Amino acid sequence: MEGGGDGSKKGLEGTGLDLPQNKHGNLKSASSDQNLRDLLLHIKSSKTSTVINYGASWCGVCSQILPAFCRLSNQFPKLSFIYADIDECPETTQHIRYTPTFLFYRDGERVDEMFGAGEERLQDRLWLHS
Repeated sequence: MEGGGDGSKKGLEGTGLDLPQNKHGNLKSASSDQNLRDLLLHIKSSKTSTVINYGASWCGVCSQILPAFCRLSNQFPKLSFIYADIDECPETTQHIRYTPTFLFYRDGERVDEMFGAGEERLQDRLWLHS
């Protein structure tokens, strides 16, 4: 991976990590505040069960769990997965105090949250909300 400082890539591409390919089109990343607002509006209107991973490129724990988050998106095709970098979405992520934070939505409402990493914990929560 070259040119870490050009700033042109955002969202999942901007992490610089080698992430598993998403096979179901259910994994998106928010690359701006407006983009995240649109995604949140879609969650409310579509009532699709969704998990949002709030992370940051400088957060080591986020980098550890992100490949698992992408892999799990393939195991749970009926869930929507969204990655939001708090530095790329500063206005819409002001309420996030810890990274990574996972927020779970069902029927347009936030129903659960999880702080920190832990692939098994995350997978258990995904089973619960799928």
